[in-house]
Amino acid sequence: MIVEPGLLDRAGELRAEPGILDRLRADATTRVIVAHDRRARMRDAALVRIAPADVVGARDWALLGRDSDGTPVLLAVVEDAPADTVSLDAVPADPAPVDAAVWSSVRDAGGVLAGVEAELLIEAVALSDWLTGFRFCPACGSETELRQAGWSRHCPSCGREHFPRTDPAVIVAIESADGERLLLGANATWQGRMYSTFAGFLEAGESLETTVHREIFEEAGVRLKDVRYVSSQPWPYPRSLMLGFRATAVDEHAVADGEEIIDVRWLTRAEIATALRGEGPVGLPGPSSIARALIVDWFEERV
Repeated sequence: MIVEPGLLDRAGELRAEPGILDRLRADATTRVIVAHDRRARMRDAALVRIAPADVVGARDWALLGRDSDGTPVLLAVVEDAPADTVSLDAVPADPAPVDAAVWSSVRDAGGVLAGVEAELLIEAVALSDWLTGFRFCPACGSETELRQAGWSRHCPSCGREHFPRTDPAVIVAIESADGERLLLGANATWQGRMYSTFAGFLEAGESLETTVHREIFEEAGVRLKDVRYVSSQPWPYPRSLMLGFRATAVDEHAVADGEEIIDVRWLTRAEIATALRGEGPVGLPGPSSIARALIVDWFEERV
């Protein structure tokens, strides 16, 4: 799910308005997206929006922004799934009723949602995770007070302000010197079922470029040149920002580290073509990920 820039109006000017959440919750025209366990409800390729009065069991609320028609949209985080929601595990083996909503994660909706719908889902999942997971001050342990329409937490004990955090990570597509092969690796978590581009989090004091070189050498033993930025993708599992790069290998001797990466393979353009069709020789990341976008970008460059 690659989100187009600047589509969602986050209504940042409303966050400092006193009592904004109470005012919007009292307005029957406000729409609410309900989140539960890093998922939101979806029906007919769109997020389900309901009236504030129809929300049951929400502990945390926040302002997501304005819909495409200017309607304010709130987030309500509930601990229990609403009764009218079908479990994702029941689809498609046990098809849902036509009018039923289905819990959807960012991974699930990658090939379905687009535009404002995609951006709202990512924002809702990321913010709901922060709201439920950071109720207490990490400095002194006191319970915090929600401020800025759900976008900050104030500690009444030590006075610190806390905000939703984002952890930057690089993800890199490595091509051969002639541009005709792509190096992919199999993460140990996938047990060899899928090959993907290489990724890793920034360490303290690193630049993006330093992280690119370090991560690839650690995971695949390859030195790089011509590192260039491509695009980014927010990935709320739990709070990452994936920064996509392309780079060229100085030499083609690649060795998996044996811990995080269990195998590395140079794949030709023809092999990538069959893999994109789901015909092997390896499995590739799904359509919701920037990893697949980087692979497709490389493949289509010369096709």
